[in-house]
Amino acid sequence: MGETKITYTTLLADPNIHPKYEEALEEVEKEFLAKRWPMHVGGKERFTGKEFEKRSPIDRDILVGRFQRGSRGDLKEAIAAAKEAFDEWKRTDWKERVRIFRKVADLLEMERFRLAAIITYEVGKNRLEALAEVHEAIDAIRYYADLMEAENGYIKRMAPGAPGEETWSIAVPYGVWAVISPFNFPLMLANGMMLGALLTGNTVVWKPTSEAPLTAIQLYRVYVEGGVPEGVLNLVTGPGGEFEDEIVSNPDVAGIAFTGSREVGMRLYRRFTSEQPYPKPIVLEMGSKNPTIVTAKADMDKAVEGVIRAAFGYDGQKCSATSRLYVEESIAEEFLERLVERTGQLVIGDPRRREVFMGPVINERAYNNFKKYVEDAVKAGGKILHGGKTLTEGPLAKGFYVEPTIISGVPEGHYLWKEELFVPILLVDTFKTLEEALSKANDTDYGLTAGIFSEDEEEVKYFFEHIDFGVTYANRRGGATTGAWPGAQTFVGWKASGATGRGVGGPYYLLNYFREQARTIVREEKR
Repeated sequence: MGETKITYTTLLADPNIHPKYEEALEEVEKEFLAKRWPMHVGGKERFTGKEFEKRSPIDRDILVGRFQRGSRGDLKEAIAAAKEAFDEWKRTDWKERVRIFRKVADLLEMERFRLAAIITYEVGKNRLEALAEVHEAIDAIRYYADLMEAENGYIKRMAPGAPGEETWSIAVPYGVWAVISPFNFPLMLANGMMLGALLTGNTVVWKPTSEAPLTAIQLYRVYVEGGVPEGVLNLVTGPGGEFEDEIVSNPDVAGIAFTGSREVGMRLYRRFTSEQPYPKPIVLEMGSKNPTIVTAKADMDKAVEGVIRAAFGYDGQKCSATSRLYVEESIAEEFLERLVERTGQLVIGDPRRREVFMGPVINERAYNNFKKYVEDAVKAGGKILHGGKTLTEGPLAKGFYVEPTIISGVPEGHYLWKEELFVPILLVDTFKTLEEALSKANDTDYGLTAGIFSEDEEEVKYFFEHIDFGVTYANRRGGATTGAWPGAQTFVGWKASGATGRGVGGPYYLLNYFREQARTIVREEKR
């Protein structure tokens, strides 16, 4: 298959994607929606007798499907199946695992339009962002397959400790990993965690978000068709509360990989470290409160576009979204006028339509949170520069649609500056010096992504040296804080945004799923 890297930017320039995507929308509507779907345990389909419905945030009359409501007992059996499959999978030559995942990448590429259409129906993502997500998953697989080859499966000959010794460092998998994935990148983020675990020889029990179970089932199918054996990957669906107690306490769970909220991630961290018989690895990505700084030396056109794409792309429902904006006082009035004008040009609506930039937020909870946050901002003295309303007229009445919103004047220290909101709300403040801007930007427990717009190399250098975030950008028109790509930008959270300091998409991520074993063989000299 092709090796062309597809990003959001390159997709914008390709008119050929639209008829293929629209054909896929029709296929998904006719052949995939409103069906009953199983879980998969030990390579077998499983129907539990209890189900939940998933409806589209685009229009609540659209039934995506009916899915199994798994129990703690189902999860326990899935862990047992993964444990049983582990011995053979860990002994499978790493080159064979690489071959399997390269086939998985090829299959994903063949099905990219169908998968993107499913993502649109399930989580309301527009076509370009949905397609970019699928291509990001493809590139992640190919990047890590290449890395495994470059590192020789992480098998390294070491220097002898004494005469006659042959010594090796061998990377060895842990065992069964529980993978818990979120709604906002239902294919890519799940793929990244599962790829890390499976490619390195671990087995997986996967609990996807209940907001995107159909995407999960289709990704599971592609993995199996690519050659992942029965029991090596197990898929359980249903509300997460049914599963947490088993995940943190079952002694056969060797590690947890989680992407989601700080609240849930920290609870898993505390429980897993206290309820297991000994320390075990946990890989966490827990969101952020990301700042962008615009100085008087910025290219305004570039900065306006970069801030809008980062703040309002996928309705601000990205852990990398810009949610705090700091603009130098001398240019603040002009910059904000241009920012508001450009925001007003964004098309909001049904993401199946070609021209739409912003679709719905994910569910009623997010919709109500948006309203609450806007009300609280105004009560605190904030001024709405743009947006602030829900959209309930005409074809938008049955979905969860809100306006991209820009608010100034919210007092420093207010919770809206501190908490991750995960809706399209951008708070704005000003600064006099770059030192002041960095102080404000770093005043958060989080540390995932941050950006600056300045054409002054010294200002950019100062930003990189003083920002306390893991993923940093300067002058990025395509997204001030968003758009990390495998093999290019490691997506690594600092502080409350992550637990390992080794991010997905970078050269050290696979090490999260390995433990090192030193092997020494003493070979006596023949006399």
